[in-house]
Amino acid sequence: MRPRRGLDPGSVWAQRLRQLEQRLRAKEERIVVLETENAALHLKLAEYQGLAGRSTSEVLQLYSAHGQQQKLQRTSVVTQLHGTVKRLKQDLKRLRSFVLELSKDFQRQSKTYLYQILTAVQGIQLENEAMQMFQIKAFDLEQSLQEVTERYEKEKQKRRALHNSLVELRGNIRVHCRIRPLLPFDAASGHSISEDRQRNFPEKVAYAADDETVLIKCSRPGHASINRTFQFERVYNALESQDIVFADVAPLLTSLLDGYNVCIMAYGQTGSGKTYTMLGPQLEENFAFSIEDESELGIIPRATQEVFRLLSEKPPGSYWVEVSVVEVYNNEIFDLLAKDNYGKVFGVKREVVTTREGKSDVPLLMHETVENAAEFLHLVNKGVQLRVRHPTLVHAHSSRSHLVVTLTINTIISGDNFGTSWEDEQTSQRLNKEVSCTFPQKMRENKSTSSSRASSPTQLEATEKLKKVKTRLQLVDLAGSECVGMSGVTGAALRETSYINRSLSALADVLGAIAEQRSHVPYRNSKLTHLLQDSLGGDAKLLVMLCISPDQKYLTESMQTLGFGTRARQVQRGQLKKKNFPVPSKAK
Repeated sequence: MRPRRGLDPGSVWAQRLRQLEQRLRAKEERIVVLETENAALHLKLAEYQGLAGRSTSEVLQLYSAHGQQQKLQRTSVVTQLHGTVKRLKQDLKRLRSFVLELSKDFQRQSKTYLYQILTAVQGIQLENEAMQMFQIKAFDLEQSLQEVTERYEKEKQKRRALHNSLVELRGNIRVHCRIRPLLPFDAASGHSISEDRQRNFPEKVAYAADDETVLIKCSRPGHASINRTFQFERVYNALESQDIVFADVAPLLTSLLDGYNVCIMAYGQTGSGKTYTMLGPQLEENFAFSIEDESELGIIPRATQEVFRLLSEKPPGSYWVEVSVVEVYNNEIFDLLAKDNYGKVFGVKREVVTTREGKSDVPLLMHETVENAAEFLHLVNKGVQLRVRHPTLVHAHSSRSHLVVTLTINTIISGDNFGTSWEDEQTSQRLNKEVSCTFPQKMRENKSTSSSRASSPTQLEATEKLKKVKTRLQLVDLAGSECVGMSGVTGAALRETSYINRSLSALADVLGAIAEQRSHVPYRNSKLTHLLQDSLGGDAKLLVMLCISPDQKYLTESMQTLGFGTRARQVQRGQLKKKNFPVPSKAK
């Protein structure tokens, strides 16, 4: 009897032995029972002998008969026991032979398994050696990749520096592009968009392929597939923060203090993130921008803080800062810092003119003097709250005007170490007489120490030459271009949209005329381009921040924005003119 598969052979045969032993004990118990019966018969025999009236012969006969019967019974039991023992011996012999075979089979299987284990161990050792070699190669590749990456970053920085130098020499317009993330209102229902623009299209079509390339990839039923790339100085994906955006803008602010005018403007369709990029998140109740969360601050508050930080390194009393805030609404300019007789801020219409020197100017424009970033941002916030807004189907708080915030740094320069023409001499003489009036009164009142008084322009000797140099930082949040069919505007809002689109078209015409070097540039076709004439015409370092939505339903508007940026990037205005900031002589 062979054990069933899956059972231990030793345990099977141990169970078999226990069964045989139990049977043997049962037979021995049977013998004891028979012996007990024999004893009982002896007792009966004694009883028979003691019976009165029986003859000895009967007793002997009975005893003889009983003995014969008992002998026959014992002979039968012993014969049965002998047969049982013989069978047990035969079973034990078979069991021994089976155990022997099982032991031999176990030894053979053990040898086989041991060989397989040794083979597997050798294979694992070989794999470990190969893995170590792969790890060494991977480490070498990682080091090589790191070295190549570092070299690539260095070369990219060099290329970017050379490109910036080329931009400086050519007077090109710097163009950055920011792709905002998909927002909840992108999927909101109720937009008056034709069904073929809503039906089963992939939501996202604009991607940042790298930090200098925008990829537009779209496939629509019934339309030709689009797979185009646009190159700019910098491209920001949807995950890049306000900090990263401003880090690329900050170097222009150093140029501001070096004597260059700077202009930064945000361009894009309604709801593409221009105001967020320029100002930051706005409060729902009054549309003022919040300055509590510094990580969310836009370019305007960050640029203001950086300018005042840089100015703090200059000698006190040698400069003062002014701010003006205007909006261009329906092709009219409104001064958002002008005050009424009660000192309340309200918008007053102004006109833009061209001076004899060919520069644009806004007479009677309110310029408020500020001493720190907090005062500057407070005034800007007041102006922003007066900005015209109107809800559309694309954006619930759509700005209906172009916002232009101007920070002007007035620097008084004294000394003989800069060249002066006859005109500069006349200006110096006039400044010697009027500098006390031009320097803001509250700036003069705040000078308490003798060193401050010594550096103040009000204390300069009349014989010393003076020169006032102005540098301007213009921060422009353009109104968004709109498709009337998508925005769903009517009435007054439709008229606003018409003026917005015409002014943006005029802006594109001006850049096109400059790019083609036409003799006449149509600045006066719009109040917006007339106001920004100096910045557009090459008197300022200009950075255009394109803002686009990645959503497919705004594909046409995004392509128009990217096309505008591409054309703007091709404009060559010539090398910029730097304001005359002299280096002080060693005697001073």
